[in-house]
Amino acid sequence: MNNEPEQTEIDPEDALNRRERIPVDMDHDPFLDGRSLSPWQKKLNEIIFGVDTPAGRYFDVALLVAILISVATVVLESVSGLQARFGLYFFGLEWFFTILFTIEYLLRLSCVEKPVRYARSFFGIVDLMSIIPTYAAIFFAGTQSLLVIRALRLLRVFRVLKIAHCLRESQYLWIAFRATQSKILVFLLVVMTLILIMGSAMYLIEGPKNGFTSIPKSVYWAIVTMTTVGYGDIAPQTVVGQTLAALAMILGYGIIIVPTGVFSVEVIHASKTERHLDVPCTHCDLHQHETDALYCKHCGTVLPRAARLFELNRRRLSESE
Repeated sequence: MNNEPEQTEIDPEDALNRRERIPVDMDHDPFLDGRSLSPWQKKLNEIIFGVDTPAGRYFDVALLVAILISVATVVLESVSGLQARFGLYFFGLEWFFTILFTIEYLLRLSCVEKPVRYARSFFGIVDLMSIIPTYAAIFFAGTQSLLVIRALRLLRVFRVLKIAHCLRESQYLWIAFRATQSKILVFLLVVMTLILIMGSAMYLIEGPKNGFTSIPKSVYWAIVTMTTVGYGDIAPQTVVGQTLAALAMILGYGIIIVPTGVFSVEVIHASKTERHLDVPCTHCDLHQHETDALYCKHCGTVLPRAARLFELNRRRLSESE
């Protein structure tokens, strides 16, 4: 009796076509190509969210240049000498770019199928936050300095240069953070307990005569010492105090390793997991396979195409939300 799994022949050309249809295009904007939009909305959508047409590429390049000039204006305006000499020009440029970006934000909302979804997306929030400070400055002086948040809009350069897939690395960091937040929280609680104990001990050893006038100030010293910053504004003068300070410094170097190692392991695990799809093999029930796999890597059985497409579509939806 033959126990080997049945092998289904697949036409090479069909396999190639299947491979071309499945991969996720990280350079493709999720708000591009709205099917229910009117003709003028589709054209505007293609220009604003697309980079494959000359008009779309020129729009993105012009937008990046405008963002750079806008951020430079805010930075230079903070220099007192330049402010006194060119303050009126800076004020005019600031309002010009704010009105320009306001119009652009409204146009983006008008040419997508779900404006609320775009407004709640990362770039939608950044676009809104980049224009609010100028209007807020009418009521609260000085808030225009927050316009430097417009620098976050330069992240669109990844899409313009066709390297948006590099942004996936930031997803690994976020996944790793969520996976380690409980461990890091416990670690921080332990560190804060040690800092409180060392600060209290130093207050008892050194006392007000050596600058440790209270437990909160001694805790401040412990934080500065254990983080290996060492401002030097207060320092122990007794032998016992200096011994405790040396112990705190050595302990500070040691505890840095703990969260770094835990977080690094989770980043590596997230990057490995992201390269696989949860598609069960119909023969051996192995679930994790490469994103472009056609056969089970364990038994060689043809993987169900419908399951692979479903998993990829699910991942696309989770990434766009």
